Amino acid sequence: MDYYIKFQRLFQIEKGKWLILVGLVALIHLFCQSLMLPDGRAVLSQLPDQKNNVLVKGSESSKHSSVKVLVVDNPLKVGESNLDNESLLVRGVKTTKVYNVDGQDDGSGLVEKEKQEKMNGDGMDDDFDFVEDETLGNVNVDMEEGFRMQNDSSLSLAQLAKRSSGLVVSKAETSKILLDKSVTSGSAASSTLVVSSAKPLLIKSVVEKKTQSEVSTSDGSGRGASFIRINGTSDGEGHLLLRNNFASSSNSSSMSNKPVKKKMRCEMPPKTVTPINEIQQLLVRHRARSRAMRPKWSSERDQEILRAKLKIENSPILENDKDLYAPLFRNVSMFKRSYELMERVLKVYVYKEGNKPIFHQPTLKGLYASEGWFMKLMEGNKHFVVKDPRKAHLFYMPFSTRMLEYTLYVRNSHNRTNLRQYLKDYSEKIAAKYSFWNRTGGADHFLVACHDWAPYETRHHMEHCIKALCNADVTMGFKIGRDVSLPETYVRSARNPLRDLGGKPASQRHILAFYAGNMHGYLRPILLKYWRDREPDMKILGPMPPGVASKMNYIYHMKSSKYCICPKGYEVNSPRVVEAIFYECVPVIISDNFVPPFFEVLNWDAFSVIIAEKDIPNLRSILVSIPEEKYMDMQLGVRKVQQHFLWHAKPVKYDLFHMTLHSIWYNRVFQIKLR
Repeated sequence: MDYYIKFQRLFQIEKGKWLILVGLVALIHLFCQSLMLPDGRAVLSQLPDQKNNVLVKGSESSKHSSVKVLVVDNPLKVGESNLDNESLLVRGVKTTKVYNVDGQDDGSGLVEKEKQEKMNGDGMDDDFDFVEDETLGNVNVDMEEGFRMQNDSSLSLAQLAKRSSGLVVSKAETSKILLDKSVTSGSAASSTLVVSSAKPLLIKSVVEKKTQSEVSTSDGSGRGASFIRINGTSDGEGHLLLRNNFASSSNSSSMSNKPVKKKMRCEMPPKTVTPINEIQQLLVRHRARSRAMRPKWSSERDQEILRAKLKIENSPILENDKDLYAPLFRNVSMFKRSYELMERVLKVYVYKEGNKPIFHQPTLKGLYASEGWFMKLMEGNKHFVVKDPRKAHLFYMPFSTRMLEYTLYVRNSHNRTNLRQYLKDYSEKIAAKYSFWNRTGGADHFLVACHDWAPYETRHHMEHCIKALCNADVTMGFKIGRDVSLPETYVRSARNPLRDLGGKPASQRHILAFYAGNMHGYLRPILLKYWRDREPDMKILGPMPPGVASKMNYIYHMKSSKYCICPKGYEVNSPRVVEAIFYECVPVIISDNFVPPFFEVLNWDAFSVIIAEKDIPNLRSILVSIPEEKYMDMQLGVRKVQQHFLWHAKPVKYDLFHMTLHSIWYNRVFQIKLR
């Protein structure tokens, strides 16, 4: 009996210990989950999903909220319905999420779906902006800093509202918001809002920071209230309604879901426009007031450049030069004197650092051939290049942005930060190895790059360098008076870059205007909208079919037209400008904010027509209004300027190689600063 009592007491003690141990494990489990789940809702996570309506009301605690939910008048009319009961207007700045609006409630709930990488320096490139006004299919919602979604967990709409503005969540009848977590490879979790097609959504402005209390509680009538509500229906579907001091309307309309394509910056008009006359004023202003960094210590090379500058400014008046056509230049006397001094004085050191194929491996064919031809001819030049960097006035960094993209860019990633980091590491390497970069902050260093991404890839770490860029956009960091607008040349034959040169004389050009090409960017579709098949003397076409015959037909039209239309594509630059000159056709440049090649020395009014994008509807009337005598002068100017836009296997005087190097030299001469 004593043994039985002792055994029973021992069993009770051991049972108590086990209960304590199980309780501790449960508490640790809940504590760990509270660290991972939003708002520490570990207990709720253990409960089954609730299929309920959700009503999000403003409580007393929300009166001092920094977030206000707004509804404004619908700027775009959709069907016959009003914004009051059909539209959600969203606008944002920083964190970007994409919500997919599905036509049916399939029970998948609210699934966050990642559509973008990080932007501007920390992840995602800055070529992507988003359309603010679109009928929702896939909706780009940009949340402000005070209204961010977290990537580590999924939030319901009600939870999001509560987090952002202190709103209280109450449960209602039959429809539902479900949470589901979806993680894609290499990216954060994301979520998708599933909403009935019975109530369409419209995007513009959702969140506005406020410092005073502007979110009040609802009295149930909907008046004087600001709340988000999912109304239940008999079939279990839900409607999303955003209200602010408006009564809800009883009428509804259905609309089929149309997917909204995310638009990049290059697919939308620029936010600011700098006319060509203002670009000219900027050039004069920057010439008079240099912004270049002062050298940390002076050198004999600086003194040689200053003496050259003085001689250029006091150059003798040039008359009837056999090699130069005076109307083509802003000041032919200064250009002539500067060119002579470049040939006599300039010395360039080419860095040997850098591995192929990004460095020292030029591409001589295709759209980006300009950077390749310059690299080939510069590295092989014996007149300008010196082996001793102490004798150099300028320092060349021989990399190819085309090969950089080809080698390092992950296709369809929309992330170019690794490309920029690669060039940053290179600049830091030469700065650590040589003293020349640190002396001027890179102001006497230059690069030649024709890829569209070059402005982004060379930003910040090469900010003080002289950049010869095909993408010469004044709104994207191009510095007038320091940087050089590089001609984008489409070279069809690396062995013979001058193949098919020339065109018909002016008297035999019977086509008023010609354009054919792909529909890149936002501008070219506008051009075709107004002028395709409208006038018999205007050959405004879309993409040419593939094949040799098509290419020859394209060249024939260029050689037979008075004016060749050169609209921008994805970026401001276009190879058609040089193509037009190549085939002796007067280029008509339609590209706001574009700085034409060699703008610091050439007078583009003498051999081209520059038209603002907004004037495309008046294109024909502008061209027809040009007097025949003026056209003949411009066509002569095209033939005379042609020599400055040609590549040669062995460089010749005033050709494209020398013109590029001269503009780099010329800008350095007028930008240099001494103590």
